[in-house]
Amino acid sequence: MKVNSIVSRYIFREMIPPFLINLILFTFIFLMAKILDITDLMVNHGVSVSSVLIMLVYFIPSFLVFVVPMSIMIGVLLAFLRLSNDNETVALKAGGFSIYRLLPPVFVFCLIGCLVTAFMCIYGSPWGRLSFKALLLEIATSNIDIGLKERIFNDSFKNVMLYVNKIDAQDKTLIDVFIEDRQTPGMVSTVVAPKGKFFCDPERLTFRLTLFDGIINKVDQKNRTVHSVSFDTYDFNLGLAQVLSAREYGRKGRKEMSLAELRQSLKGATKKNAKYYLTLMEYHKKFSLPFACFVLGLIAVPLGIQSKSAKRSLGIVLGLFFFLIYYIFLSAGWIFGEAGACPPVVGMWGPNLVIGAVGLYLLILSAKERPLKAISVLPRIFMWPKSMCHE
Repeated sequence: MKVNSIVSRYIFREMIPPFLINLILFTFIFLMAKILDITDLMVNHGVSVSSVLIMLVYFIPSFLVFVVPMSIMIGVLLAFLRLSNDNETVALKAGGFSIYRLLPPVFVFCLIGCLVTAFMCIYGSPWGRLSFKALLLEIATSNIDIGLKERIFNDSFKNVMLYVNKIDAQDKTLIDVFIEDRQTPGMVSTVVAPKGKFFCDPERLTFRLTLFDGIINKVDQKNRTVHSVSFDTYDFNLGLAQVLSAREYGRKGRKEMSLAELRQSLKGATKKNAKYYLTLMEYHKKFSLPFACFVLGLIAVPLGIQSKSAKRSLGIVLGLFFFLIYYIFLSAGWIFGEAGACPPVVGMWGPNLVIGAVGLYLLILSAKERPLKAISVLPRIFMWPKSMCHE
């Protein structure tokens, strides 16, 4: 059968609507996981709605590397569930079409998902993470005072507690400032001033709080001594520990590196420690996750054909169940690979091999008209609570 035949185009079109619906649904669910952080930024730190929406856009590529394979699987599963429920697969078999002849549109569909996922893994996710970090830096450096609230202790800065009684809305002057500084080991300094003002140094990623007409009390806990100093003007430097530090900014993490940078990092590693294994797993994950579209799409075909009495809701449950198994294997492979208990290649590609082998086995059974008992029992298991309620 040609890939562009009428049957292939028909099956391909059947997979598109459930794929798009689930893609939007799961993306929305993943974004909802960030709703608490987003609410905190808007309510407590005064970040604008436009900036929050841009942050959400930067989040999406990191979600899509998992959402696309999941949606591919459920799209294929629901398409073949509908074909089975309407006895169209029976009609195709009666017309001389074997299950293997129904696979070309599925593989083309999975190939498209694989390419999209690969683009997100290699380019989209690193871009989103870097852009998100840059946006956070921009917001923090241009709006340092937005996180400050009147008469609330602020611990955004490392080892520094800041309290402001009032903030002048016009010139952003801080009224009645109290600072507890524990940056020096064994030394606790308290600074009290009637007035202060923030100044930003973007190049050093530090903020200078200039205080006027105040008092500094230094308590040496080791020597049990106290020193008090009065000042007319005092500059207190604050590091941006809340978002980014000067050391972190400009240095990419593993998830922010391109393929070339990951390879360069692996070549430059002097010893195979935990950092080396994590980088190697990140490199292989950029290829294993896109390939999961083929694996999950393959297992979805026999699941959809053999679950003839299943509803669409059960199809989604089946898809999520097997994707959960895949994700558990992937997480286990990451943990064992990080600990050095198994090679990173096995940890990242093992789930594809296991789920792929199961999918191939189920496909062969379906092609031989041999229903798998475990699959046939699943609809009864999920429908059992409902039948108990009717009784």
